[in-house]
Amino acid sequence: MRAVKAYLEVRLQRVHVKRGERTVLRAIDWHIRPGQHWVLIGANGAGKTQLLKLIAGAVWPVPERRPLRRYRWGRQVRDTPYEAQDEIAYVGPERQDRYERYGWNHTVEQVIGTGIHRTDIPLRELSAGDLRTIAALARRLDLTVLLPRRFLTLSYGERRLVLLARAVASRPRLLLMDELLNGLDATRHTDALRFLAATRRSRLPWILSVHRPQDVPTGATHALILEAGRIVFRGPLSRAPFDRWFARRARLRRTVLKAPSRRRARMLVRLTRADVYLDEHRVLSGITLTVHQGDCWVVHGPNGSGKSSLLRTIYGDHAVAAGGRIERAGITPGVPLEIFKRRVGLVAPHLQADHPRALTVAEVVQSGRHASIGLVEAPSPADRAAARTALRFFDMGDFATRRLHELSYGQLRRVLFARAWVGKPALLLLDEPYVGLDAPTRHALIAHLDELIAAGTTVVIATHNREEWPAGATHELALSQGAPVWCGPIR
Repeated sequence: MRAVKAYLEVRLQRVHVKRGERTVLRAIDWHIRPGQHWVLIGANGAGKTQLLKLIAGAVWPVPERRPLRRYRWGRQVRDTPYEAQDEIAYVGPERQDRYERYGWNHTVEQVIGTGIHRTDIPLRELSAGDLRTIAALARRLDLTVLLPRRFLTLSYGERRLVLLARAVASRPRLLLMDELLNGLDATRHTDALRFLAATRRSRLPWILSVHRPQDVPTGATHALILEAGRIVFRGPLSRAPFDRWFARRARLRRTVLKAPSRRRARMLVRLTRADVYLDEHRVLSGITLTVHQGDCWVVHGPNGSGKSSLLRTIYGDHAVAAGGRIERAGITPGVPLEIFKRRVGLVAPHLQADHPRALTVAEVVQSGRHASIGLVEAPSPADRAAARTALRFFDMGDFATRRLHELSYGQLRRVLFARAWVGKPALLLLDEPYVGLDAPTRHALIAHLDELIAAGTTVVIATHNREEWPAGATHELALSQGAPVWCGPIR
């Protein structure tokens, strides 16, 4: 008879955590038992990710406070996470970013298989039993068609669900999911919620951090709410003050500002019959569009439709295949593409992986004036002044000296907005720019973008959510499987 798996029980008491000189978690007292399914709620910077990392053993509490961090499974009891770390599966943006950073571009089947063998990269052949396990998980998450694809050719949302399948394949004793539902289109979002709802009777404990009430799965049993690093609620889900807490989040108020005249607007970018391939997989097919100065294009479509690939093609990261063409204002044969990139501001998920975590916020923003990752030379007085102005505009002036590793995912996204705007670019390319943001931060950034568009900034933005379309949007491109469904003025 197969032995019943002993799941993890975790106890935290008197836990404080510092990042740099700042205390990010205070007096944490939390008991997680097998069979409990927790949702973890809090604003950007509240400490959600640090709390999950603490449980996983990636960060350590302040020893002077005599913290207790106890792990129990079966007859095993440990006061450090060392022995338990291999039994904890973690799904989150930082794990996802590692694939981009290190160029781990294995097939989806291989990536899920690394979960079975608990390795970062494939180190052995997959057995027939492994392949059956992978196929079953792929069916549950509607990933079967992606199994032969290379991981880095997937969309942001597709990658997230592949990593969930990888985590579950490891048969963990505890599952941690940091903003799992970010970046998912409506169909993928439903798939993920259905998957979590199916765990309702499972003894596997899990924790899911969320920002929105629609992200709370029906399989959840308990809730913990963090504010400024402190627990303000901990208990059964039925008693959680969701209505009161979410009602306190700022509501979006849109003001449609008058846009400047667009007479004789010059062309900034033109694509003609553009096809784009990544690792021999066609991600864009037959794209023809022209972005004029003052335009605001909204690019939308499901996960995997090619939105990110289009923006990175415009920016210059991907090439157009023979038979198609891309033209950029001022870029003629012999003129370096870097000249164009310095006139463009970019916000994209992969940039959060590209920047070294030891950089300061000011250094990251200053690098935007040179379209570089980090600074290749000391910043000029003009670089410093422009960075201060951009940080103030995006309400990040007090963060200039902080290191990236001290920031939450949402705070880092605001830094990328400031970096994109620091050179007052002719064109802003925004790829799912509001992913991972709490409601007040998201609404503030939407209002800032509306203001910039009204002042004449040209924008191409990719987004899943209709409420995130800029008030001054002029054109839309609807994509499906890399091909245009609609391309023209806003319908």
